[in-house]
Amino acid sequence: MRDDLHARAEALVERETAAFVAAHPVSEALAAIARQNYPGGVPMHWMLDWETPVPLSIVSASGATVEDADGLSYADFCLGDSGALFGHSPPAVARAIADQAKRGLTAMLPGPDTALVGQQLARLFGLPFWQTTATASDANRAVIRWARAITGRRKLLVFDGCYHGQVDETFATLEDGRVVPSRGLIGPIPSASDDTLLVPFNDLADVEAALAGNDVALLLTEPALTNTGMVLPQPGFLEGLLRVARAKGTLVAFDETHTISTGRGGHTGSLRLSPDFFVLGKPIAGGLPAAVYGFSAAIEAAMRRVQAARPDGYSGIGTTLSGNLLTMAAMRACLTEVMTDISYLHMTSLAAALADGLDAAIATRALPWCVIRLGARVELVFRETPPSNGAEAREALDPLMERALHLYLLNRGVIVTPFHNMMLVSPATSGLDVERLVTLMGEAFDILTGRAGGMP
Repeated sequence: MRDDLHARAEALVERETAAFVAAHPVSEALAAIARQNYPGGVPMHWMLDWETPVPLSIVSASGATVEDADGLSYADFCLGDSGALFGHSPPAVARAIADQAKRGLTAMLPGPDTALVGQQLARLFGLPFWQTTATASDANRAVIRWARAITGRRKLLVFDGCYHGQVDETFATLEDGRVVPSRGLIGPIPSASDDTLLVPFNDLADVEAALAGNDVALLLTEPALTNTGMVLPQPGFLEGLLRVARAKGTLVAFDETHTISTGRGGHTGSLRLSPDFFVLGKPIAGGLPAAVYGFSAAIEAAMRRVQAARPDGYSGIGTTLSGNLLTMAAMRACLTEVMTDISYLHMTSLAAALADGLDAAIATRALPWCVIRLGARVELVFRETPPSNGAEAREALDPLMERALHLYLLNRGVIVTPFHNMMLVSPATSGLDVERLVTLMGEAFDILTGRAGGMP
């Protein structure tokens, strides 16, 4: 069956590529101009991961809809790969940005929104102390440095298949039991093997073994793996992590940058967990570059001891624009007016309908695939059962099949994330958007299984 699916997928990609080029002359012309100054015609090379013949040039994005330079509109289930999880340019955030822009963008000093944001973060996520950064990558790097300073240890424990932004130590993979730098990296990263311990997700025994040397400063993880394909934690696994780590003097950080899709308090809040650190980036300021990391009172006290003992000089933690006035205004609006219980109820209800619809479409065609959901995050996985660790998730990846589905959807006005088959539901997503996506997926499945030979 796999060979037949792949043969049809190749034919589908060829047809959809030609259709895409014909429909996007303006995007093609803009890309040609941009290539004179940007490699591939894009300002950040990940934008080429869409694998479209030319990059889409977006002229507007509002709610759950984007429009390209050729005047074509799309129902957006990518949402900036979580950056616009709560919709593009939420009105409350747009108003806050416009208002603050008249009164100053940055001063390297706090404003009135600082106190309000801190109170809201503490209420939502259960940790009393917070710091802001420009990205989740920065937040994770800061957490790692603080953990090393507090514990006096160097090593970091992460999971095979993890993703924590541009953190050198986390670009590692397990191959034949060895920790090696992840494939595809640009530039050597020796610390990915020197300072990193790597174990399979959902394997508490391997975690205990990795911590046995009492030399790990920090266990850093997403509550569910999201970047190698979605892998959900088995019941009791996260609670076990906290228990085992604390017994060994290892601090624990939960990176909720993607798993904030679970609910208003993140996955951590849904299970009432108490990590030492909590990281959240991407959608926290409604789409502006921003992130936060929270920590317990015990960690804050330890930070003060570290600060008191170190010589004067730059700490290596923090950047000039972190916590700027504009970002804090956007964050305040997003936390108080956008990330509401009502928003999450809408998001998770429609995501459940999307997952059910895709499950039914798979079952009626007897495809060996499954669907995984984490709150407002849904993923189509090319294996019969959900993966339990990063290795199983990687084995299920099928770039050709992904490209065929993504192009088919794009040419019919629906966008899903270019990484895997991940779909996000925002407060602005409608039931009609979900129905349209399920219907189009079913049509593509029919073509791939030979039930429909032509292109609707």
